[in-house]
Amino acid sequence: MRNDMYSIFCKNPVWLHRVLASARECCAYSTLTCVSIATRKRWRSPVQLFSGGAVEDCSLSFVKMSAQAESVIRNIIREITLECSAQGETISETLAAFIVKAAVLDPENEFNVERTLTKDDVKKLIGTCVSRLLQRNSPSLDTAKMQVHFDMNYCTRGEFLQEHRRVLDSRLQPVLAEILDARARSREELETLYRKIVSYVLLESGLGSPTELAVVRETTAALQSVFPQTELGVFIALTGEDKQKQLRELSSIVSGIRLFNRDCGKGGEGIDDLPSILKDALKVTSENIEKTLQKTLEAAYQFTGVLCSLTESPHPPPPPSSVLSLKEGLINLRQHETFIRTLMGDILMSAEHLDHLEADFQGTMESLKATVQSKTAVPTAQVYPLFTILSHHWTGYQDEVVLLSVLSSLLPQLAQFIHASHSLVQEDAMTALLDQAPCPSDEERMTMAESGGRIVPGEHSSAEFLFPDTTRDFDKLPVQFKGYCGYTLAVHDRFLLPANPQLGLLHHRGKYYAFSTPEAALTFSNTPEKFISAAVDCSRRSPELIQLLDMHTHFSIGSASFQGGREGVLHRPVTKCDTGTQTDTHFMESNIVRSYEWNEWELRRKAIKLANLRQKVTHSVQTELSHYKRDNDTQVYLPRESACQTKRDAGTSVPRPSVYLAGLRGQGTKPTTVDLTLPVDTHNTITS
Repeated sequence: MRNDMYSIFCKNPVWLHRVLASARECCAYSTLTCVSIATRKRWRSPVQLFSGGAVEDCSLSFVKMSAQAESVIRNIIREITLECSAQGETISETLAAFIVKAAVLDPENEFNVERTLTKDDVKKLIGTCVSRLLQRNSPSLDTAKMQVHFDMNYCTRGEFLQEHRRVLDSRLQPVLAEILDARARSREELETLYRKIVSYVLLESGLGSPTELAVVRETTAALQSVFPQTELGVFIALTGEDKQKQLRELSSIVSGIRLFNRDCGKGGEGIDDLPSILKDALKVTSENIEKTLQKTLEAAYQFTGVLCSLTESPHPPPPPSSVLSLKEGLINLRQHETFIRTLMGDILMSAEHLDHLEADFQGTMESLKATVQSKTAVPTAQVYPLFTILSHHWTGYQDEVVLLSVLSSLLPQLAQFIHASHSLVQEDAMTALLDQAPCPSDEERMTMAESGGRIVPGEHSSAEFLFPDTTRDFDKLPVQFKGYCGYTLAVHDRFLLPANPQLGLLHHRGKYYAFSTPEAALTFSNTPEKFISAAVDCSRRSPELIQLLDMHTHFSIGSASFQGGREGVLHRPVTKCDTGTQTDTHFMESNIVRSYEWNEWELRRKAIKLANLRQKVTHSVQTELSHYKRDNDTQVYLPRESACQTKRDAGTSVPRPSVYLAGLRGQGTKPTTVDLTLPVDTHNTITS
């Protein structure tokens, strides 16, 4: 980590040492992130920047080159950079492209890029650009350098954090690859893999250095409670995607455990108090930005006062070159003011985000304490999600530290581009003019303008003016020329005088213009196209005005993304006025549909009823779906007669034998036998 990371907002050496020591891990890649952002922007070809092919560098994209001219732009830019290097001035290709555009736009140079450039044209263009780049104490050149530097090194909060996470992931990729590709078998290999997982958790969380033994021991103990070494076998068997997911979960849970132990006073080795560090850093950074802004505004007020006195004074004005230097210096200061206000807005947003982050972090910590409450065992389903949330909040703190470091580093970098303007104030001629000219602030000047009343359109004027008390969302209307008076810009040739929207806004062809005085507004409204064209000509002579005043729509642009500027979609204002309407009674015949139903559920019930009727058949109703149903005959084999025999009980009856013997006594030796057995037929008849 570079030791000048926080030198912007830490002037006390002791306090600086404390901040650097406390933020050594979470800010380790902030400089790398800035370099990565600038490098990715520089990857775009200067030809693309010149032809308007890059959306992000909208301040540089205002010339539409022909195909033949575009083919030699790269060589022109290379020749310019080599020529400047030979003269001892090192410039970037992006700045060279900007100066080439400025030279092409300037009508005094008489370049026509829609035709093939001859060798003399190329030589003249290179010479013009080199001479301008080698100028000393030129506010116009410093403004161009400032715009290029800011566009190449500044990005929005979301873009920066996204790029920062990408850089961190790329730095963790080698360690992650070793863990994912590990095929440990022996005990020593498993221990080595576990140590790599501990190192990954430390690097991913940024809570301490992997080279400090106490930090490694504490992290290992926390990891053992969540992921014991005995589960490495299951981990190795997972797929690569599942391994990455589990590593991220382990890192979040372990980080939450360490943060909780730190809050309880039982651990937290190597974890710094980022909330208090951020509060102190935000305070110092805000004070530095406010001081820088105030210094820039004071110089701008002086330049504005002198130029106003020169336009109103009956005495002979100074040489035109001196007046032009004053105007270029004022443009330089106003551009610096715009960039400083952008940084201030980001700082205020960071402070607001920090307040919400602190409240969420403390709330999660209290929930964890209420869940644990000195228990010996707590269900993991209750505490693990809270540990993860706690870790995510701490990651937010780390992101704020890195973002604040980058924003703070831009402040002195921009200051180097306004030295020429401040040096003009120290000149003797400028000092004499300052002694004679009043230098009111922008607020005082607007108050004086409001005292004269607001704009009163003429009776025969067709101009449309909008006023704060009759227009909703008046403050949100996108004012052209970034709030500067278009009349003063056109009439007094590049003189930037802040307008007062409270006097009223001129609505012309879907755009809104503000003015410094009611008289300027009425004069502008008579022939607006004339003054707009004059303002465009001013920006051609000073191309740095194109970005400052957001005038990209007045030039040929390769991308339609610039048409709305940076303010987003334009909306038509909503005006308020007293109106009345009157209609005839029953001017149309009544047409009441009795079957109309407004209730959706009633319509559903009717639909269900009709659907059910499709399945119904009645004797008196025939529908289109049932008319085809008729009588049908079918032929079948009729059942035939058949019989079967089963067992049944049966019996027989025979006559009982009966024999009568006679002559047994006194009749000789042979008895007489008489058979008395009945015949079968007789027997059956008797028995039946």
